[in-house]
Amino acid sequence: MQLSPPQTLEVIAGMIKADFIGDPTSIVSGISEIHRVQKGDLTFVDHPKYYRKALESAASTIIINQKMVSHNGKALIFSDDPFRDFVTLVKHFRPFRQSQAMISPSASIGEGTVIQPGSFVGNHVSIGKNCLIHANVSIYDHSVIGDHVIIHSGAIIGADAFYFKRRPGHLDKLESCGGVVIEDHVEIGANTTIDKGVSGNTVIGAGSKLDNLIQIGHDTIVGKNCLFAAQVGVAGCVNIEDDVILWGQVGVQKDLCIGKGAVVLGQSGVSKSLRGNMTYFGSPVQPAREKMKELAFLKNLPKIIKRLSS
Repeated sequence: MQLSPPQTLEVIAGMIKADFIGDPTSIVSGISEIHRVQKGDLTFVDHPKYYRKALESAASTIIINQKMVSHNGKALIFSDDPFRDFVTLVKHFRPFRQSQAMISPSASIGEGTVIQPGSFVGNHVSIGKNCLIHANVSIYDHSVIGDHVIIHSGAIIGADAFYFKRRPGHLDKLESCGGVVIEDHVEIGANTTIDKGVSGNTVIGAGSKLDNLIQIGHDTIVGKNCLFAAQVGVAGCVNIEDDVILWGQVGVQKDLCIGKGAVVLGQSGVSKSLRGNMTYFGSPVQPAREKMKELAFLKNLPKIIKRLSS
C-alpha cells in the first residue's frame, strides 16, 4: 500500500511509540508485507529465521524485535511485537469504511458496463468499459477492474488475505490493505474468490479465463491468457506466468513460480516451482510422461512380484 502523503520515519515511529535508528526525516512511502516490498516501503519481521530476508530486501524501513545496528543503510524501528505494530499502522492508514449503498458513490464505472441487480461495488472501486457484472457479485474496496471483463454470479473480488499469527489461545489476523487488479478481457466464473493482497495487489492478467469455484490467494500474480478450470486452488504469493493452464482441482502451494506455457493436469498438487512449456501431473507434481510411466509400472507390480516369487 502506498501512503498518500508519504510519512517521515519519526512520525511512523511515534504512531507506535517505538525507538528507532536512522534519519528522522527519511521518507516512508509505503507499507508492505515482506513478499512484495519495494524501495521506500516499511515492512516488519518478528522471527530470527527471516531477519536476513528482511534486512536484504528492497524495504527502506523495518519494524524488528531485535536491537541491532543499521544494515544496508536501512532505518530500523524497534518493537516488542512487530506484527501488532504493523497492524496498527495498517488500521491507521487504511481503516475500514462502512458502505452506505450497493454501489458506492466513490466507485468509478466505465461507459457501457452493466451491473446486474444484487451486486455490491465497494468504496473507491474502478471498473472499466463494457464490462458485465452478473447478479450477486461482491467487489470489495479499492479493487480495479479493466475493460471488457465478465464476472459471473457469486464471485467475490477482494476478500481479506488468509494470513494469521498464532498466539497463545488464539489466531491474530494480519489486516489486509492491498487490492485486486483484474486486467482487460478477463472472465471470472461463478462463486470464484480472489483475495486482495496483504499490502500489494493480487493480479489477474489480461485475457485470462477462470472457471467456477476457484480460489486465488493473496498477492498472487497470474499472467496473461491463462486458463484455470473448476476448483483450482492457488495459495498466496504465487507467480504464474503467461499462457499457463491449470486443469480441474489443481492445488498450488504458496510462494512459488509456474513458468510460461506450463500445463498442469487435473487433481495435481504443485509443491515446488515448475519450468515452463512442460506438462505435469501427480501429487507431488512431476513431468506427466514420467508420472504415466510410474503409474503403468505400479499397475503391473502385482504381476512382477508374482513372477519373481514363483
